[in-house]
Amino acid sequence: VFGDDYPTPDGTCIRDYIHVADLAEAHLLALEATAPGDARTDPSDDRGMLACNLGNGGGFSVREVLEAAERVSGQAVPHEVGPRRAGDPPVLVASAARAAEVLGWQPAHPTLDEMVGSAWEWRRRHPDGYASA
Repeated sequence: VFGDDYPTPDGTCIRDYIHVADLAEAHLLALEATAPGDARTDPSDDRGMLACNLGNGGGFSVREVLEAAERVSGQAVPHEVGPRRAGDPPVLVASAARAAEVLGWQPAHPTLDEMVGSAWEWRRRHPDGYASA
């Protein structure tokens, strides 16, 4: 954990994590929206280009992620707290308003327990990673 003295509720950085399936879904929707003739994008825009931020819009602290991992796995998560990294801002949270407006996208897995639980279940079924997938 890089720093526990940030001006956040628990002292750790806050980041806007999203589930990998939500990220993939947004990319598929963006590909569809930038196809020729799709009404969701303006024809005067550069065809094939669409920029949208993706996120939950609220963010979770590093400590909250660790706590979710412990809750979901039923195991302690070994970790060390070190100094801040140079340049790390206390909070980075995205506004996915444009993705919602243009693509109709919303995260389907908005909670940490869902995100971590999905990753934990995959790891439990594939202890050797992709070698056992």
